Amino acid sequence: MAAAVPAGKMDDALRKEIDLFVEENKERLIADIARLVAVPSVESAAQEGAPFGPGPRKALDTALEIARDLGLKTVDCEHYLGYAVVGEDREDYLASIVHVDVVPVGEGWESDPWTVIEKEGYLFGRGVMDDKGPAVIMLYALKYLQEKGIPLKYPFRAMMGANEESGMGDLEYYLEHYPEPLFCFSPDADFPLINGEKGIVHGLIRSACRMENILEIEGGHAVNAVPSLAKALVRAKELKPAPRVEAEKEGEGIWRLTAHGIGGHASMPAGTVSAIGELYDYILENKLASPAEEAFLRFAVKIPHAPDGSLVGVAADDGLFTPLTLVSGRVYAEDGHIVQSLDFRFPTNTNRELLLKNLQEVAGDLATVELDQAADPFYKDPDCAELRACMDAYNEVTGEQAKPFTIGGGTYARHFKNAVAFGPEHPERPYPSFAGSIHGANEAARISDMLEALKVYIVTLLNLEALEYPC
Repeated sequence: MAAAVPAGKMDDALRKEIDLFVEENKERLIADIARLVAVPSVESAAQEGAPFGPGPRKALDTALEIARDLGLKTVDCEHYLGYAVVGEDREDYLASIVHVDVVPVGEGWESDPWTVIEKEGYLFGRGVMDDKGPAVIMLYALKYLQEKGIPLKYPFRAMMGANEESGMGDLEYYLEHYPEPLFCFSPDADFPLINGEKGIVHGLIRSACRMENILEIEGGHAVNAVPSLAKALVRAKELKPAPRVEAEKEGEGIWRLTAHGIGGHASMPAGTVSAIGELYDYILENKLASPAEEAFLRFAVKIPHAPDGSLVGVAADDGLFTPLTLVSGRVYAEDGHIVQSLDFRFPTNTNRELLLKNLQEVAGDLATVELDQAADPFYKDPDCAELRACMDAYNEVTGEQAKPFTIGGGTYARHFKNAVAFGPEHPERPYPSFAGSIHGANEAARISDMLEALKVYIVTLLNLEALEYPC
């Protein structure tokens, strides 16, 4: 029988035991990831018994079925969230939290996004990395504890939500009706460990002018993703395509424009190309807009042109987090006006009110700016016992001497009193060109990284069980 060990003190016998467990379960784990990815789970209209639509509900059901097939006890929290548990299910528990909902698939896939395929050591499919793959990995970490008969001072819940990508109403419900964990980590980000997250606020800009020469406009699928596709119907006599923009005549004096970009997560716009920016540039360069439309577009295009916000008066850098990012994930027409979404990820030296004031000043009378309520930045001391337990596990398994860092993304972790985001992505390990990123086309996960993550999480659970809470 294996036992919990002091953080960072994994001996050879335990290492071999964990390696063997992972090797023996590799094929079944991949099959279970494919089983979960096969469920389209983008949020849709709520139904009876499906608060976020039938897709997320079915994905949650499937994840709990996988857990039961592994011999784990499960609890369904009224279909908002569910969990598998090892140990006596008490209120003083430790936890991980992942999600089984996903963003829309978008354009540009080279295979069916709901059917996992394997190519050159990678898995492909919507959610393989964000966050269905990690969901299954955590179930297998619990399977290890149960199979090996690990004595647990604290029960451990592998929690799985169904609304992380579009509101986190799942976690809001859970925290209203269930006690918080003593400590929680979220495998929905990067290794080695994230001890701080930027503030997040969403909103929109709405053109003051009405649409004239631009007859229709639509682009992007999600506020929190750099869009890979944007389209417009415009008045024009004769047009030629551009490197990223197709122009197709639809009638006398009417042309359909289709702009292509490179999608990605809004918190990491480096390396992406906004299809909205490409569409605006084409319209402006070809003088397709009315004077009023052109004035608005020259303002609005500054956002995709400078994701650091420097062109619209909102740039910010506190030296603790990386600098502010600003992305427009969607554009659409509403009541004859152009509406463009906003996704801010901001450090501690700015806030919602300042962002709203500065952006509206730059917009002037060209557009109105609206911002939702903000999620403030949060930061945890990297030297606290729980974070050291996680970091020791990571470094022990990988042989690195890595340190925690902060991010611009928003994870479940910010909603708990004592939580962090912890893997399993490795941005420092480049993917080949055929492997896509989360929220983009051809989303991929390197199989060797996922197996390594399982080992990290197993050792992490052992380390966390060795602590006394509160730490």
